[in-house]
Amino acid sequence: MQKKFLKNTKHLNSKIHSLQKFMRFFGPAWLTMMADMDAASTISAAEVGATFRYGLIWFMMFLAIPLFFVQEATGRIGVVAQDGLGNVIRKNYSKKTALWMTIPMLLTDVITYVAEYAGIAVGFEIFGISPFISLPIVFVLHILLVTKRKYAQFEKMLIAISGILMATFFITLIFRGVKPYSPFYFVPSGSFFFMLAVTVGAVVMPFMLFFQASASGEKVSSLRNYFGEEGETYLKRKAISFSKWETFVGAIVTEILMVVIEMVATGINPSDNLLSPKDLSMILSSIAGSMSPYIFGIGLIAAGFLALVVVSLGSAWGFIEAAGIPKDKTYIVYILESLPAVIFPMIFSSSLVNFMLTLMVIFVFVLIGPGVMVGIISSSKRIMGEYVSNKKWKIFYWSSLAFVLFFGFIALTSL
Repeated sequence: MQKKFLKNTKHLNSKIHSLQKFMRFFGPAWLTMMADMDAASTISAAEVGATFRYGLIWFMMFLAIPLFFVQEATGRIGVVAQDGLGNVIRKNYSKKTALWMTIPMLLTDVITYVAEYAGIAVGFEIFGISPFISLPIVFVLHILLVTKRKYAQFEKMLIAISGILMATFFITLIFRGVKPYSPFYFVPSGSFFFMLAVTVGAVVMPFMLFFQASASGEKVSSLRNYFGEEGETYLKRKAISFSKWETFVGAIVTEILMVVIEMVATGINPSDNLLSPKDLSMILSSIAGSMSPYIFGIGLIAAGFLALVVVSLGSAWGFIEAAGIPKDKTYIVYILESLPAVIFPMIFSSSLVNFMLTLMVIFVFVLIGPGVMVGIISSSKRIMGEYVSNKKWKIFYWSSLAFVLFFGFIALTSL
């Protein structure tokens, strides 16, 4: 009996130790995936549900595959180089190449901030709080967080916010109820292919590549204290393994959340303005009960704020690394990008739905440069050493990137 007890205790201790070890590595990939479910993606998924009901569930779940392979390569680069993607490109190719990869992202991320602030404004307005009050407060909190705290200090807070995001959207679906609609719909029309492109654009965004690489590199660098110089090989192998699984699970969870929003939005008229707090509250109350607008509003605020932090870090890190600017100057990029974006939704937040859908398609084209560079770097023996992509992994990566880019060009023909 005592032997059995000791054996069970040893087994339990081993599991606790494994969990503690996992939590040391946990964070960068998960936050990248959760930031993918931002306010713009939420509204895009709602538009899909309003237009096609459950019809694109099959497509959204399939998108977990290219999302995983693109982001896995990015995380692996960050772990091996213990550096950000902008630095890796600048050091191994040229500063000019790095800037060409990051400046388009920097410009489009300003537009992304507009979408995030718009979603946050809608969430607060559901509670009767004016954007002239909520957005300046959110702006200050965002800037203070990314400038006054180290990554490791606010990572836990962002993980907690991701939990709130998930809970609120699932609860909204419970209020809405699952309907007997088909999860498969396909029609060869321009408007249908445009919505497919919107869905693809909402899945892999340029900032995600830069954030996951930089955050993974920073995470591994901070863990060297635990393992020492001698354990660096072990550290890299473990970090790559954990990052791979974290990216895989995060990709699936993100797409499930997109599906949840699609299911919640069934029954909504596609012409309804989902960024009008009054319209959104009325719509959700009529199809999912009086409490659902408030719960959904919390989800929008959580999604928008988490994305604000992750996008600003990914965008600023990528640019300053590419330009060779010291990291203590990053706050300048945060402020210059964010300040114009916080003003726009105060005036035009109710007319941004089509703007958001178009933004998702634009992301596909901005992804071309960084996506190609990630594929080249992850396949470079000189840079990656023993962690270079093997032949099978290269096929998966380039097929995934080609799939994403294909729908961007399809969208151009359907406009």
